[in-house]
Amino acid sequence: MAAKKPHKDFTKTDTGFLIKTSLRHGGPPRLLEDLSKAVKLFPKVKVLIDLSSIDELDSLGASLLSELLVNGHLVGKDIDFVNGNEAVEKGLARFLYPAPEIRQDKVEESIYVELGEGASNLYESAGDLLFLVSETFYWTIVSLWKSEGHRKGAITAQALAIGVGSLPVVGLIAFLIGIVLVLQTADLLQQFGATIFIADGLVVAMFKEMGPLMTAILLAGRSGASIAAEISTMTVTEEIDALKTMALNPTRFLVVPKMWGMTLTIPLLSMICSVIGVFGGLIVAVVSLDLTPRAFLVEAAEALVMKDIVTGFIKSLIFGWLIVILAAFYGFRTKGGPEAVGAATTKAVVASLFAVIVADAMLGLLFYL
Repeated sequence: MAAKKPHKDFTKTDTGFLIKTSLRHGGPPRLLEDLSKAVKLFPKVKVLIDLSSIDELDSLGASLLSELLVNGHLVGKDIDFVNGNEAVEKGLARFLYPAPEIRQDKVEESIYVELGEGASNLYESAGDLLFLVSETFYWTIVSLWKSEGHRKGAITAQALAIGVGSLPVVGLIAFLIGIVLVLQTADLLQQFGATIFIADGLVVAMFKEMGPLMTAILLAGRSGASIAAEISTMTVTEEIDALKTMALNPTRFLVVPKMWGMTLTIPLLSMICSVIGVFGGLIVAVVSLDLTPRAFLVEAAEALVMKDIVTGFIKSLIFGWLIVILAAFYGFRTKGGPEAVGAATTKAVVASLFAVIVADAMLGLLFYL
């Protein structure tokens, strides 16, 4: 009986199989089927797939390897991929996401190893973040004179999406906050016959603190999530790599318009939020506390000073910059498939909210001291 003819796309070895063909676009049509059958007939449980003959690995090639893992798992084979070059290893890290039921359990490591890895990852992340911050502000300033690094009208589109799109929800929340602040302070001040001073506390709180803070929190959940989802999706689908191939700087092309859109709109949103909040408090004061609109507005105008307006303006700018930079940071660092987009978006929103609260506390100490 004649010996079986060797397969043209892979070769059997003592430990597994050597793939000889390219895996670009998912490889040859019958590669997965033939390789799965060969793995099933392999005499050992541990099967090593040698990738030394492959130059690079795209998402479709990684999908083939993922399917091979699943097929091997179904027939009781433990498959591992070895001898891949740097490009292949990057492709595996970015695109290979096997089914959850066949992912290996995490190996218990020493606490010192975990601390070292954590410190190393933190150092690397801090470096990437610092580079992104410096590059973003550099191109943001350069774009004042040279705007060819991004699409025409991109800044206007971002300003409309961030500012006009957020105005209804920001206005509604501000109106309700103004009402709540007046209701919460009315009983206390009425005990001392100082009801009129509700206007003082409300206008200062809204312009100096609540207006910028609530606007930033709402934008972190709305615009920050949108920015992170957009950039992370482009990263996963290799559109970021395509921009680099076309000699377009991703930061300049994607982040700078969003940075300008946020810079132009968040101070205005903060001011509008503050004004609407004061208006909401005015309605409660007039209806429930027997104050006249004129007395309320005169007292509020006397209490509000330029320092309070400038403080709110500076806070809103810093909050907006933090939201854009952190959303872009987590978007650019996304690795994996579609599930990684959701994870990156969640991380960006949580980090933005945390950063906004911390920045608010630090700026509050700076302006009050």
